[in-house]
Order: sequence, then structure tokens, then C-alpha cells
Amino acid sequence: MNISTDKVVEIEYTLTVDGEVVDQSEPGEPLAYLQGHGNIIPGLETALAGKVVGDHLQVTVSPEDGYGERDDEAVQVIAREDFDDDIEVGATYFAQAEDGSVTPFTVMALDGDDVTVDFNPPLAGETLNFDVTILSVRDATPDELSHGHPHGVDGMEDDEY
Repeated sequence: MNISTDKVVEIEYTLTVDGEVVDQSEPGEPLAYLQGHGNIIPGLETALAGKVVGDHLQVTVSPEDGYGERDDEAVQVIAREDFDDDIEVGATYFAQAEDGSVTPFTVMALDGDDVTVDFNPPLAGETLNFDVTILSVRDATPDELSHGHPHGVDGMEDDEY
């Protein structure tokens, strides 16, 4: 079965940036995603389309097809008083917008009452190199399609989703 829209796919992968491993699937714990539903970055999803179980490929994803280019305007200074907890440089926090959406950001620096934060994704502006093996491909269940993500190997909802 080929990878196409509405298929649940399991992959093992290693992601490197400039030769350094920045993420990888754990042994025996593949990444499951629903093809065509934006569960993974567009460049990788496009590269996997049409592939089959057992395929192994190297995929290079440019910033525009990954996490986007870095946006200097996404680095902002906000007041320390806007934080409920202790603030740690390098830590990721979450801001909730008026519409209820949640956006992650990273604390870059502390200076008195000012906190410099970066709303760019950590891998924005980076060329991503994936080493991927396709482990399984199956039809998505109606529940998975309505929810927009896989529910586990057997189609049952997992607590992690």
C-alpha cells in the first residue's frame, strides 16, 4: 500500500541539522501520522507520498517547507510580571491569545524587569535532514479522519493524542 492522503503511516526517523542529531524516534516507538492532514512538516510529508513499507530514504527539507524562515519580529521583549512562575533562560513557555490559541515561545534573556522571548519555532530557518524508514501504512479509521490524527496501531484512541 502506497502512502497517500488519509493513510496512517508509521516511520522511524533521525533528524539532523548541520550534522548534529536534533531529534529521532525512540527504538520500538515509531512516529505515527495521518498523511495529508498536516501532522508533520510539509516537506517531509511530500517526500513520503507514494512510498511503501520498507522504503528507506534521505530527505532534505528547506526552511520554507519545514518550520519557515526566522522572523526577527518574532523576538520580543515582555515584562517579567507577565510570568506566573520563575523564568529560566532557554525554557519553553506558552502564551494564550485572545482567540484561545496557544503559541510556544522560548526565553532568550533576562534583563531586570525585561524578558526577551522568541516566538520562532526552534528549527525555523534551518535546513532539515531526515533519515526515514517506513514501517507501516494502513487506512485511517473514520474516527481518525474526523479527529485529524492517528489513534494508535489498532486505530484505538491513545492517551498521548
